[in-house]
Amino acid sequence: MSSFSVRFFTPQALPSTTSSVRPRTWVLAAPTSAPAASVDVDAARLVPWVEERDGYFVLKEKFREGINPLEKVKIEKDPLKLFMEGGIDELANMSFEEIEKSKHTKDDIDVRLKWLGLFHRRKHQYGRFMMRLKLPNGVTTSAQTRYLASVIRKYGKEGCADVTTRQNWQIRGVVLPDVPEILKGLEEVGLTSLQSGMDNMRNPFITANSHGNPAFANLPRKWNACVVGSHDLYEHPHINDLAYMPATKDGRFGFNLLVGGFFSGKRCDEAIPLDAWIPADDVIPLCKAMLEAFRDIGYRGNRQKTRMMWLIDEIGLEVFRSEVAKRMPQKELERASPEDLVQKQWERRDYLGVHPQKQEGFSYVGIHIPVGRVQADDMDELARLGDKYGSGELRLTVEQNIIIPNVDNSKIEALLNEPLLKDQFLPEPSILMKGLVACTGNQFCGQAIIETKARALKVTEEVERLVSVTRPVRMHWTGWPNSCGQVQVADIGFMGCMARDENGKPCEGADVFLGGRIGSDSHLGQIYKKAVPCKDLVPIVADILVEQFGAVPREREEGED
Repeated sequence: MSSFSVRFFTPQALPSTTSSVRPRTWVLAAPTSAPAASVDVDAARLVPWVEERDGYFVLKEKFREGINPLEKVKIEKDPLKLFMEGGIDELANMSFEEIEKSKHTKDDIDVRLKWLGLFHRRKHQYGRFMMRLKLPNGVTTSAQTRYLASVIRKYGKEGCADVTTRQNWQIRGVVLPDVPEILKGLEEVGLTSLQSGMDNMRNPFITANSHGNPAFANLPRKWNACVVGSHDLYEHPHINDLAYMPATKDGRFGFNLLVGGFFSGKRCDEAIPLDAWIPADDVIPLCKAMLEAFRDIGYRGNRQKTRMMWLIDEIGLEVFRSEVAKRMPQKELERASPEDLVQKQWERRDYLGVHPQKQEGFSYVGIHIPVGRVQADDMDELARLGDKYGSGELRLTVEQNIIIPNVDNSKIEALLNEPLLKDQFLPEPSILMKGLVACTGNQFCGQAIIETKARALKVTEEVERLVSVTRPVRMHWTGWPNSCGQVQVADIGFMGCMARDENGKPCEGADVFLGGRIGSDSHLGQIYKKAVPCKDLVPIVADILVEQFGAVPREREEGED
């Protein structure tokens, strides 16, 4: 993940284009075919829907018919005002009884605070919040980790933290009166939660150095970006709204662009080539131009149709490309380069365990964090290990694990003998545990249909007692169809749903997905079996592993021995 730390300025007035309109048919299949390259679009459709007023971008009045309820909440009050104009201090001094009496303040805690990275757990932890941080590149320091540990420790059993599938920290149990002080503490250690949720760009810093950046706080929907740095494609570029893919052109280093990848409850799509190449110096201008195009003309009706790929569908890839190009400083984009630097046939490397760095005499050590869940004491201990054996830095991964870099080779043996790495966060876990990912689940998430983290561990442990696996298998769990656990990119995925047991009674279940792949030959998995009761998953998973992944039943293995 690339760190963008600049302020993006207000765009100039944009010229419209001429064409004719054509009705579109919305497709809800997943995955879908690539959008049409050319679509007839009325010039009026490309007129920006937003305008700047008093420093904030708001939806123009003539475009407010048919907008979704959350757009109306943003019109009533820009969410960033809670931060930029001190509204959070006022809210923090109100009781929840007072807050609940007014729709305005109720919308503040349930909707607008998400722009400050605060998600009210109304259903399962009423009065408490999950706080999402911005963590460019997934890099965190020991000081930051200790500070986050100090925050969650005071909340006892209600407090914990998660490493997420976006290389990020989320902390849980936060109460509203503490928020102003927490925000100050985050700033002191170089962190921010600002614009980390809802209709903002995730992770990279486009927050005007944590002061708030209204230019990109009113997107039609969330927006993810990544910069690919190796053949391994650890960043999962094909599920990002924008992915920079390394490529040279005429002796210049730069990036080809993929656009539109996303998961939602109604549709999942892989990113597609924009047929555009940019030199390395244009990474930030291109990001700015694409965000402006999405902000200005993105659809704001049904929330299920407001991700950027829906806009590409509607206006066609070439028109979308031209909208981005005219917002670039030079008003144009070069066509894609055939000189892609990512090797197409590349076996993805395992980062868990000990691996030599390019810096002679140093190694990095990848450690497994079971389904990404950590407690305050764990975080303090991780920070201690980072300081004692490395450079005080921890790196989070999209598989919810942690890497300790810059370990002097003379210290590796001592690090591996630390109790935390021998008993809890193993550098060399079992094959199935290595590839296990799970979202929050209904322990905390009000949208999740099933419990995921404990169940993912339990099912995996029971399956490992039935079969022996000799090759990596990635298993992902998500609690509901929005697929925060990214089941469609897993070898085997489990999407929470309600099922019926053998007596016809409702029970927690999962739709089972198979065949997702990551890397240059990526594709999304498909449903293998629907609505399987969770209690029946173990034998089904064991059979899948034997039939499709070369696993051997333990009984046969022991008999052969």
